[in-house]
Amino acid sequence: MNTNSNTYTIAYASIMVVVVAFLLAFVSSALKPTQDKNVELDKKKQILAALNIRDLAGTEAVEQKYDEVVNADMIINAKGDTLNAGADKDQAGFRVETKDISAESLPLYVCKVGDDVKYVVPVSGRGLWGGLWGYVALDADCKTVFGAYFSHESETAGLGALLAEQKFQDLFKGKQVFADSAAASVALTIVKKGQVKHPEYEVDGLTGATLTTNGAAAMVNEGLQNYIGFFQTVNK
Repeated sequence: MNTNSNTYTIAYASIMVVVVAFLLAFVSSALKPTQDKNVELDKKKQILAALNIRDLAGTEAVEQKYDEVVNADMIINAKGDTLNAGADKDQAGFRVETKDISAESLPLYVCKVGDDVKYVVPVSGRGLWGGLWGYVALDADCKTVFGAYFSHESETAGLGALLAEQKFQDLFKGKQVFADSAAASVALTIVKKGQVKHPEYEVDGLTGATLTTNGAAAMVNEGLQNYIGFFQTVNK
């Protein structure tokens, strides 16, 4: 066989492409269970962080604490109706991906920290360079923020990326979800740095990151607004 011919080169390259593609597919398939488990573990860490439970050492500690604190992962709709009670933890709301969250499919985590009931809801949006996401934990009356966790896809280091730091997330603790007792719409938001006029429900924004701040504000406000039906049901 003439190894210098075009036919040989094309045939050799084609075979190598097929072999490499097969190997990559095999490795990806073999690693998928581990990758999925890591994704689930990270999600549990984020939910726990919103409940102010952080810095757990090791997979076992995270799994144990999550199992202890999270009682159900419900799926509700925008009216507040329960579509799935989530009694089998991690099999209902936990399985709803961010892209699939809608008015007819809203994950809601029912938790207990000490003797107190807490509700955790997911929020998502878009910053300057990419996606934003996180979780907001509320007290049993759904009127006061207990804790929050946020992360980002690719925000600017030292500016928008500060969204993912605990120092910023801690600013949400104790903030009110509503501006008044009517609880008709969510007031909780993030404002431009130094522009807080209503400290009871406004959070100081990120320095030099106006677009990320605006995106995060929409993420939190609109994300919680999706659950207004449930909040009003709790407060009847």
